[in-house]
Amino acid sequence: MAKRHVLSAILIASTAVITSAAAEEFPSRPITWVVPFAPGGITDTTSRIVAEEMSKTLGQSVVIDNRAGGGGAVGTEQVARAKPDGYTMIYGTQGTMAANVTLRKNLSYDPLTSFLPVHLVGESPNLFVAYHEAPYNSVPEFVAYAKQNPGKVTFSSSGVGTATHLVAELFKTVSGVEMQHVPYRGSAPALNDMIAGRVDVMFDYPVSVGPHVEAGKLKVLATTAPDRLRAFPNVPTMAELGMKEMTTQSWSSIMVPAGTPAPVVDRLAAAAHAALTSERVRTHFEKVGTRPMTLQKAEMIPFIEKEIVRWRDVIERAGLEKQ
Repeated sequence: MAKRHVLSAILIASTAVITSAAAEEFPSRPITWVVPFAPGGITDTTSRIVAEEMSKTLGQSVVIDNRAGGGGAVGTEQVARAKPDGYTMIYGTQGTMAANVTLRKNLSYDPLTSFLPVHLVGESPNLFVAYHEAPYNSVPEFVAYAKQNPGKVTFSSSGVGTATHLVAELFKTVSGVEMQHVPYRGSAPALNDMIAGRVDVMFDYPVSVGPHVEAGKLKVLATTAPDRLRAFPNVPTMAELGMKEMTTQSWSSIMVPAGTPAPVVDRLAAAAHAALTSERVRTHFEKVGTRPMTLQKAEMIPFIEKEIVRWRDVIERAGLEKQ
């Protein structure tokens, strides 16, 4: 029996040494950062600039791999099944790591048990925009129009369960208007149909819709930011319009498969923190209306738990069916 205990102790110690050595060598090859959405939207642009800065600290390339589908569930599920060695990360969002828990029927991952949190990335408000020739120029005018035309108003989003979808569902509940959802696979096609006038309104990020607003192709009715945005000083917040519950910002994160060695997670977290506090990323984020977030590793868990509850309530109040 004593020999067995000694052998067990030696085995555990050997495993610890091997794990520690592997962590010290990490990374020895490129890291894949899966973004579970189509190229071209804020998730894509944000991840690419953060990845480039992380690469400088890690000494290896961080390569973006877009795997769209299922409101982000497809790519996220693939990463949950990946080898937990730090070489595969997931770009987690409000949709994939909070809303999908309630919205998806056969979700094969659990945000709190299938992954280890590395670092929050950033949070960004949405702009509520309309087709430039729409017969309303403010939120009150839009609400009146929608109530006078029940069932006729449409809104687009980058997919079922994404932040741009759920913010609109929250708006429907708060304002009491009816709108028909037109989901797309990504922000770009949703915006294209908005600009063409095939869809009436949508919530999307300043970086996505800003250029189209400046070109006169879309008009902004409000923002979900807690304060007016520097880039749109004349645009009121939803809170100013009496809808405080509409103050919301979409967030993003870096996570890795559960079981990834702690030293590897620490290395990734340090690289992410260095990237998010770099002058280049801070300048880019300020330009696109995104605020860097500082929570990392275990500090993120209470935040995610709170977000799961918040968006569960929004989904249930909206009466959305599980997908």
